[in-house]
Amino acid sequence: MRLWYKTVVCARWDNLQDVRQDYPHADGIRTTDGGTLTVFNIGGNKYRLVARIRYDYGLVNVRAVLTHAEYNSGRWKE
Repeated sequence: MRLWYKTVVCARWDNLQDVRQDYPHADGIRTTDGGTLTVFNIGGNKYRLVARIRYDYGLVNVRAVLTHAEYNSGRWKE
């Protein structure tokens, strides 16, 4: 988590392609309200970090940090 945080604090991302320069396996997920969340594999791929990135403001808001089992259950989408 610390490495992810340090990377994000210094990042200047304008879109998902920029994010993938630092995190090649980051994925964009559509939400029911039409927004997009970005999912990162962290902790040696043990965990999934779900964040909303506001590229226009340079903000990253962490929505959830989950194990793969918790992520796969899909309850975090509710």
